[in-house]
Amino acid sequence: MQVELLVGKLHAATVTECRLYYQGSVTIDRDLSDAVGLLPHQKVDIYNINNGERFSTYILEGKRGSKTIGLNGAAARLVQVGDRVIIAGFGTFTREEALKHEPRVAVLDEHNEIVSTGH
Repeated sequence: MQVELLVGKLHAATVTECRLYYQGSVTIDRDLSDAVGLLPHQKVDIYNINNGERFSTYILEGKRGSKTIGLNGAAARLVQVGDRVIIAGFGTFTREEALKHEPRVAVLDEHNEIVSTGH
């Protein structure tokens, strides 16, 4: 049996850019994605805290230390710069792996600085 579980989550990230005429994806500062174990090209769900929109896309690596959370392509229509979002990445695990798995979560402030971590 395979089980899909949360791998990592960036909670309350602030959208720093929207680029409508770009291939669809979310650009995330590599330091932030590393902090919660998310990988470039990994599928993620994004939940817009401001307006309730929910959608899926994939991660593009952003410059380390930039604090970038950028929505690209069609997803740019679902957010505005300054919106707070939850970015959740999932992975597939065997039952045995799932029983030992602990997701990594980082809560961010309005400047995309990590203010707390945990699971």
